[in-house]
Amino acid sequence: MPLVANSKLPTFKRLEDIGETIIPGNNALHQDIRELHIGLLNMMPDSALSATERQFFRLVGESNQIAQFYMHPFTLAELPRGEIGHAHVNQHYETFETIKQQGLDALIITGANVTQPDLAMEPFWKPLDEIVEWAYENVTSTLCSCLATHAVMQARYGQKRRHMGAKRWGVYPHYLVERDHPLVAGVNTRFDIPHSRYNNVSREQFESAGLKVLVESAEAGVHLAVSEDLFRIVFFQGHPEYDIISLLKEYKREVSLFIEHQRADYPPIPDNYFTQQSAAILEEHKLQIIKALASGTAVPSFPETLITDNLDNTWHDTAEAVLNNWIGKVYQLTNMQRNKPFQQHIDPNDPLGLK
Repeated sequence: MPLVANSKLPTFKRLEDIGETIIPGNNALHQDIRELHIGLLNMMPDSALSATERQFFRLVGESNQIAQFYMHPFTLAELPRGEIGHAHVNQHYETFETIKQQGLDALIITGANVTQPDLAMEPFWKPLDEIVEWAYENVTSTLCSCLATHAVMQARYGQKRRHMGAKRWGVYPHYLVERDHPLVAGVNTRFDIPHSRYNNVSREQFESAGLKVLVESAEAGVHLAVSEDLFRIVFFQGHPEYDIISLLKEYKREVSLFIEHQRADYPPIPDNYFTQQSAAILEEHKLQIIKALASGTAVPSFPETLITDNLDNTWHDTAEAVLNNWIGKVYQLTNMQRNKPFQQHIDPNDPLGLK
């Protein structure tokens, strides 16, 4: 939580000048404190529905030990669901109509599986666009993850994602492009972020739309950017919410698809993720699988336990810091009434006062 400048001590001004959040004493006196209500539009398929909830709920819960957070998960009826997925949604999720009536302080929108060559052809396209437009006018800030970023960039800014040919898959080094933005205050200038995608929106596309890029990777491209007002929409292309085993689970799934003849080639290992020892184990496992398939013998079990013990998480602390900064700013800017996005004195076109 931010410091309150309760005196004229010069240190407050010096801290503010280097990017620390300082609330003027008179503002703090009029700042009402309440719980925060955060929506999670979960568009992931049934197999990842609960894991995605857990990952984002955990990041929110770890971000601030003072504020109380009420999470409001919801989804889109247009997304295909099986019996178990429907039951989970019906029992635990809210409807968008209820959320619109009650209001949110912040919104997180997840990725989704796609089947069409153009996102505008997906069944979720129109309802997602409706939610994004509603949120921009009624929610303090919306955080878009991966596919959601691509959808919003196309719908709102006319910037279509581009297929990269090969999958960008692994853990990549990133650096701060804009060090003074409050979302990256206190964040290391260099850090890692996982990526898992075939498509990309480039820095040139973000900037040509008038958006601000905050974090980039020489290998993986833009990870973090913000809308033209610098806060009301936050864009992730990477997956800072991933668990330490998320990429391992994805790799295991791709290996299974190869075994089941649903994938023509054996999957490459994710970049910069496994140790040399683990990579050697997986290469040996690959040779054993190919040999077993050729001879018609039993396929060896995936060596998950051996690999898991040697994985490193080099991104979670940074993810936690960015989420903490985001939620902290939402807390300072949001109205006491949940259905109003900002306090009365806040300029919606420059909510952070940075322009």
